[in-house]
Amino acid sequence: MPELVFFSGTMDCGKSTLALQIEHNRSARGLEGLIFTRNDRAGEGVLSSRLGLETKAVEAADDFDFYGYLVTHLSAGARADYVIVDEAQFFTPDQIDQLARIVDDLRLDVFAFGITTDFRTKLFPGSQRLVEMADRIEVLQVEALCWCGARATHNARTVDGKMVVEGEQVVVGDVNRPGTAIGYEVLCRRHHIRRMTAAAARAAAISPDVLPVD
Repeated sequence: MPELVFFSGTMDCGKSTLALQIEHNRSARGLEGLIFTRNDRAGEGVLSSRLGLETKAVEAADDFDFYGYLVTHLSAGARADYVIVDEAQFFTPDQIDQLARIVDDLRLDVFAFGITTDFRTKLFPGSQRLVEMADRIEVLQVEALCWCGARATHNARTVDGKMVVEGEQVVVGDVNRPGTAIGYEVLCRRHHIRRMTAAAARAAAISPDVLPVD
């Protein structure tokens, strides 16, 4: 049976790499898919991985109609055996409902990849709707690590090297790119709560890690 599958995780856990792997495996078997994305680090109309792999994709803005696009595509005699959606956290709840309709009405598998929560630990609207609507949710097993070596569970935003917890939900930046005003880093819950990024930890290395007190 066709499914809407949500592959979720923090940054750096290999979501886009897996999306590209699924595309490769299925196209190698003669299947044809449609790939959609938004705000990819490599630019408009691209699905890219930090490993350096990339492929062309359809850039989908807020007013993009996934279901209408598929109906038009198929009505024109073109083929689509599955759909891949990367950066799914950036899409609207209505667009997620359109993906579910593609599964139910057009009988196509839809594989959506995205971050669950933002830098404030709040759910992205698109990710929330995917949690509500997906047939299956897969938490990626390639664990991203905090600078301390623990499993990274939270995404942190930095501005000029300092962690922030206020601001617009969607601001495109990247991780491991020094010298930029806006960047992102994955942290464990403990260090996200303490706002201790790798840079802050190095700055505080001369002092012992003081235990919290009430």
